[in-house]
Amino acid sequence: MNEVIKVLFVCTHNAGRSQMAEALLRKLGGPSFDVTSAGFQPRPVNPIVVEAMALIGIDMSDATSKSVCDVLQSGRYFDYVITVDDAASFDRYPVFPGVAHRLGWSFKDPGKFEGTHEQQLSQVIQLRDEIRARIDAWSQNLPFVSRALYESERLNA
Repeated sequence: MNEVIKVLFVCTHNAGRSQMAEALLRKLGGPSFDVTSAGFQPRPVNPIVVEAMALIGIDMSDATSKSVCDVLQSGRYFDYVITVDDAASFDRYPVFPGVAHRLGWSFKDPGKFEGTHEQQLSQVIQLRDEIRARIDAWSQNLPFVSRALYESERLNA
């Protein structure tokens, strides 16, 4: 049995980017990962994010935002803390106890997308696919993730 990799995705509101990253890694990585997400100012999960994820078979209808403070107070330790805000926000994040690796992946905030519903959905789909590509590239390089398991859980997108 491979060691489980513990990952925390963090962004400001835990309403879009970090929620998508959590759901994607949970689906793609399966039991090789223990994954969660949290935000500094939690807000309800963006319904367009839920819609975009449903298009690839990931049901986020029950997803709820979590507070970084609650995660820190829980005493959980993570192998990776990955911030998914814009690059300017990375320096404001606190140090997480026990973190072996801290990464910063810059993505646009779907809460700021403008236009019609269809235009916003299109932008969220593009963002979802960018996050997925980043997770794919990162997880493929981890030394002890079961490749057979990962391949069996791939999404048809």
